[in-house]
Amino acid sequence: MTYLDRAHRVPELDHFPGVDEISRRLDVLTAKHPDLITRRRIGTSRLGDPITMYSIGEGPDQALVYAGVHPNEPIGFWTAIRLVEDLCADPGLRAGCRWNVIGCIDPDGTRLNEGWFDGPFDRVHYAAHFYRPAPAEQVEWSFPFQYKDAYFDQVMPETLALMRVIDDLKPTIAVSLHNTEVGGVYYYVSKKLKGFVDELHAIAASFDLPLDLGEPETPVAKVIGPAVFGMISQQAVYDYAEERGLPTPNESGSSSAAYAERHGTVNLVAELPYWTHSSADDQAETELSYQQVLLDVVDELEGNLQVMDEVFQAARPHLSDDSQLVRGIASFLPHLLRRPGRERARATEIDPGRRATVSEVFGLRDNNRMYRLRYGGMLMRALDGEIARGSAAAALHPLAHRLREIYGEWQQEAASLDQELHAVPIKDLVGVQYAATFALLDAVRREAG
Repeated sequence: MTYLDRAHRVPELDHFPGVDEISRRLDVLTAKHPDLITRRRIGTSRLGDPITMYSIGEGPDQALVYAGVHPNEPIGFWTAIRLVEDLCADPGLRAGCRWNVIGCIDPDGTRLNEGWFDGPFDRVHYAAHFYRPAPAEQVEWSFPFQYKDAYFDQVMPETLALMRVIDDLKPTIAVSLHNTEVGGVYYYVSKKLKGFVDELHAIAASFDLPLDLGEPETPVAKVIGPAVFGMISQQAVYDYAEERGLPTPNESGSSSAAYAERHGTVNLVAELPYWTHSSADDQAETELSYQQVLLDVVDELEGNLQVMDEVFQAARPHLSDDSQLVRGIASFLPHLLRRPGRERARATEIDPGRRATVSEVFGLRDNNRMYRLRYGGMLMRALDGEIARGSAAAALHPLAHRLREIYGEWQQEAASLDQELHAVPIKDLVGVQYAATFALLDAVRREAG
């Protein structure tokens, strides 16, 4: 049975597992297979949760797979669990490779997302219970970084645990389990591997999932193939901003992939959407100028962000400093408020006559929808949480009322789009990550000869 066959045997799944369920399932497997699985505590979260790694199989290859680097991206929790289940069941899968699986690297952040893990799986419910850590508190982007005037060394305990594992294993491959929100499938890989782009495309196609051929996450992403990019580099982000006279990034660190490069590790990220849309891979040209669509989107985004910033700045003196939600908003809003300037600078480099494709128009507009739903939802949670404590300053109540009205309008707009979206079965999302992981190991082995 091929890895793709196995990927299609992932059972129906009706929820995402939270921290306690992830640990329980992996611990049960360890108890059932004590001769196969080695359980090792590798660290402790800032709020006291143990972080555990489960290892199975024999070398010489070492594979490292870790979920929860962004705790609002839970597809990887099931992927990690399914991977360990199948490795226990099939000696052939673990032949020649020791698999090291971290079921959840950020328990603290994950617990703040568990409010939407059981559904309903619509965009309004998801965003209202959404949490994403401040950049400096994201495990994926809090590795040490020093470049030109940028310097970051505020490594969290969770990141330090992953650093130690990477240095200990010197893995052949490392798979950081991520996912996106709306659109299609896309990938990041740290090395061009012969035939690998076609394999990644085939995996998505086998699940009838579109590739995301619209707007990339960042203009610094280097295209390897359609919907396949090189890993995002903080150095490239810095240079891009510096060349355009924009503020250079200094609020977070480097990525896990960049850190693992010192050991020759080949890294993969498979980005899967909860919802797809027919426009995600539509390359037909519209009558719209790409430059003008971009500028219109920037104007709308700037207005949305200014509303959130006004509410937050007025509320800030009355909000708890120890709240992860407050820290997240305090970090993201200044960062997002710089985005319109960066995008306007990018617009000057674009031929005004270039027509936007259907996928580009959808991607640009939906990015705005994502930002206001996500971070408006986080701000709403921060205000409501302070009020729920019973000690909120009187000034918070009218601010919460104002934001609730505005956020409600954004929710209504998102709900109106629901009928155009297709919710992807969770099992298919897991299947793509699962298959891509094994495909990476095969590709690296082929390359090594």
